[in-house]
Amino acid sequence: MLVTMSPWFAAALVAVASLSGLATAQEFTIANGQIFTPGPAVLDAPQPGTPLGGQLLEVALDVSANGRLQLPPYPADTPSRIHNITIFLQSYVTGRNFTITNATASAGNASLGDIMLSEPGSTVKHVKWIWPDCLMGNGPPATAESDRGRYNISIRQNFLLNGESHYTIFNVPISVTNSIQSIAGSSSDFGGGEGQGGRPSCDLLNNPLAPFEEAEEAFLTSTRTVRVLFAPGDAITVQQTFAVPGAGAGATAWPFRWLTAFLSLLVLSILS
Repeated sequence: MLVTMSPWFAAALVAVASLSGLATAQEFTIANGQIFTPGPAVLDAPQPGTPLGGQLLEVALDVSANGRLQLPPYPADTPSRIHNITIFLQSYVTGRNFTITNATASAGNASLGDIMLSEPGSTVKHVKWIWPDCLMGNGPPATAESDRGRYNISIRQNFLLNGESHYTIFNVPISVTNSIQSIAGSSSDFGGGEGQGGRPSCDLLNNPLAPFEEAEEAFLTSTRTVRVLFAPGDAITVQQTFAVPGAGAGATAWPFRWLTAFLSLLVLSILS
């Protein structure tokens, strides 16, 4: 079943919409538990509005455009590819903007490397990020100074689709309200800062937030430029080339239509 959440319901899920401004007009297209985005990535988990905690923040992304896009490494001349996906955990309520992955791993994987290169051969990439120290606790924020509470998982996709370049922003509201406790190990493993409880320092992962109006405009421009893609019933055709078998990545590639024609002729010659 395909479910499209109304803007009102999306705002109700966020609860910080009037403050963060980054999800006030966002709708969620959900089918069989998958959340479709303005790009090739399909979010399997978490669901919008989920209260989270535990040892890790876990994000599962299908990077195959719902089975329509090949996995990297891509041929050099293919007209459709994912250049990179970066993910942040940010809130205009707490003023925090944590790097989950910006394609370059930091010490101890406090921030993660290029998720497109992880789990080779798998269409689903499992992002497992260690909560930083200032999010430790249990329950809703106890004071106005707490860093716990409402956040957006902000998924940024930089991709090429049928020869056109796109950069899109997709914000998934969650709440950091479940229990997050100390873990085994030393915070010094993460390469700096004064982390506590075996977790990386929040300051080590924090980035300045863009001015509110600038972030709002970037988000709205992104959603206007590219609609939600690859949901059930979406008939978009992905143009791509495939490397000649055995030639390796970046080698001469065969357009899909020519590969299909060649295979069809081969079958006909065998049958005749």
